[in-house]
Amino acid sequence: MSYNLRGLALIFNQEYFSPELRLPHRHGTKADKNNLLRRYTHRFTHTDHTEADCFLCVFLSHGENECVFARDGKLSIRDLTHTFKGDRCPSLVCKPKIFIFQACRGDKHDEPVSPIVDVVDCEVHANQLVVDAGTVHTLPAGADFLMCYSVAEGYFSHRETLNGSWYIQDLCEVLQEYGTRLEITEMMTLVNRRVSLRRVENCADRNAIGKKQVPCYTSMLTKKLYFRSKKL
Repeated sequence: MSYNLRGLALIFNQEYFSPELRLPHRHGTKADKNNLLRRYTHRFTHTDHTEADCFLCVFLSHGENECVFARDGKLSIRDLTHTFKGDRCPSLVCKPKIFIFQACRGDKHDEPVSPIVDVVDCEVHANQLVVDAGTVHTLPAGADFLMCYSVAEGYFSHRETLNGSWYIQDLCEVLQEYGTRLEITEMMTLVNRRVSLRRVENCADRNAIGKKQVPCYTSMLTKKLYFRSKKL
């Protein structure tokens, strides 16, 4: 990354919601930014990013599947990110566009499991091509996007009322420790590992005790991405 500026970093932090949505306040999110997401994403789509290395956008809110909630309604992640594709935002062509979502993506808890040692693979006599089923959509269909989610689709994302969300806690710690040394997808894999080692210890919902969480990311980056310090 050799441009003059590192680039813009936008953080949409939604704590309070309209009563009609019947969503709880997000205690632990630190501040109420009360952003109008549509207006801001439109504004920064038309910003000149020519002298920037990359673009980062973070959403801290409630969510479900492929949507995040603003104060008065839900927004499609596909629509939000689509505006930053190369044909919509030419000054970001061939530049990393990183989106991070701290939000639930469903209503299921991830159950704890134990690894099985010395598993014997089923015998395969011929090389066959099979289709893997998946729940994480590779959206949008443009190059140089990195989509980072606090949890896999369909599951709850956990947040502590005092310390904030597991995902953002571990993400910040990893960036602090390895931000100038490791490549971005290596760091996100490390974040996945750290979050996956956590378990719910104290929760008003007794059914959540002992439950787990694992983040996920989808990379459409075409080059390795490092956040090394710029030379003065």
